[in-house]
Amino acid sequence: MLVRHDQDLLQSIVDAAAQIFGAAAASIALIDEAQQAIVFKVAYGAGRENVIGLSVPLDHGLAGYVAMTGQPISVRDVQKDARFNKGFASSTGYVPHSILATPLIAGDRVIGVMEVLDKINAPSFGMQDMDLLGLFARQAAIAIDQAQQYDRLGDALVGGLRRLLKPGKSPELSDALDTVEKMELDNNLLAIADQLNALSQMGESEQRLCLELLQAFGSYARSRTSIY
Repeated sequence: MLVRHDQDLLQSIVDAAAQIFGAAAASIALIDEAQQAIVFKVAYGAGRENVIGLSVPLDHGLAGYVAMTGQPISVRDVQKDARFNKGFASSTGYVPHSILATPLIAGDRVIGVMEVLDKINAPSFGMQDMDLLGLFARQAAIAIDQAQQYDRLGDALVGGLRRLLKPGKSPELSDALDTVEKMELDNNLLAIADQLNALSQMGESEQRLCLELLQAFGSYARSRTSIY
């Protein structure tokens, strides 16, 4: 899951890439491992409104090929490439002529694909374009990887607090955790995680005291909200 500022950052990267390359369109798609698909998260230019949110199986299309192999590709004429998924392209309302695509890599994992489509003032993209797109992809991969790490850490944090709760006890805290799961995580998450780790090593009485303090703070926060 990408929080708002990460989504905005990726959009700015796609917008800048499209303008620098003089491309008619550009996009970033991320791998959904559970569904074995790639999902388009941000896009620029022709077909933008229709492509965001769409998914395609990992073993389909040029983007799927890049995601599975981890190799960048440059295709001068997609109609002559058997890997091109014309049906998917048609569903977006924009069928490109040429494509440059590169993987988004975090550590040793391919987490997505960045594409630019149809260079406006040239018949296709060159090798220099591929190198430059790699620079944009590295910046995008950093932002995505950080967002995914915060997401996993948030799940661990809420799960740890839930394990501290006794069944049927502290319904207010349980409700607060339900709310937290729906909220975007901020930069205080790492500090909270450190405190949770320390809490897990305490005795039952200390854990109970900490939970009571959290409940008291939650009640205070709700009362402040009601005032405004």
